[in-house]
Amino acid sequence: MSFLTLDQLTASYGVSQALFGVDLTIAEGEVVALMGRNGMGKSTTVKAICRMIKSHGRMVFDGHDLQQLPSHKVARLGVGLVPEGRRCFADLTVRENLLAVRRAGDWTFETVTQLFPRLGERENQRAASLSGGEQQMLAIARALMTNPRLLILDEATEGLAPIIRQEIWAAIQRLKSETGVAILLIDKSLKELASVADRVVILERGKTVWHGNFTDLSEGVSERYLGV
Repeated sequence: MSFLTLDQLTASYGVSQALFGVDLTIAEGEVVALMGRNGMGKSTTVKAICRMIKSHGRMVFDGHDLQQLPSHKVARLGVGLVPEGRRCFADLTVRENLLAVRRAGDWTFETVTQLFPRLGERENQRAASLSGGEQQMLAIARALMTNPRLLILDEATEGLAPIIRQEIWAAIQRLKSETGVAILLIDKSLKELASVADRVVILERGKTVWHGNFTDLSEGVSERYLGV
């Protein structure tokens, strides 16, 4: 049964249309990779789900019509976003960043710092003083502190050093294997995605052009739509 359903989703920035018909489903506990070349509508789809941009079409999360809700109520339903570009509270410490958004549930300061031990070591440092990789860990941990039922990661490993990328992918693997959270992943790395994603949805010019199990993603489809 679908946990999140997008059906013929469209969206525009002013007079410029960005989405022309996105279809996507995620089941509870499932990991779905949203893929496509740059500028094909992936981040716009995320903004639509989180109600950060006006959209049209059917968009339902756990029985709730997201089109009828403001962004803060979507978050309260259990949609946690790790946005592109990290966007931590620069002047707050690691601990303050995490406690500022906490909601009741299994994810606490103690459990997120077990997932990312570096954050526990730097709990009293200002976010602005962290490395880029540590800030990304903080952004993921902050989203987990809201105890989401759906976690959206928008380019969570983009531009990071290989060792940090490995740590983040290991954390995502743990989230899949040890929790029931559903995950929507935007990333370009087929190798790492193959280790965690159950299914793939590919966008081309703001429209869903392919979807299926990751194991069915052929070299021909990859070359045609992903440029790899």
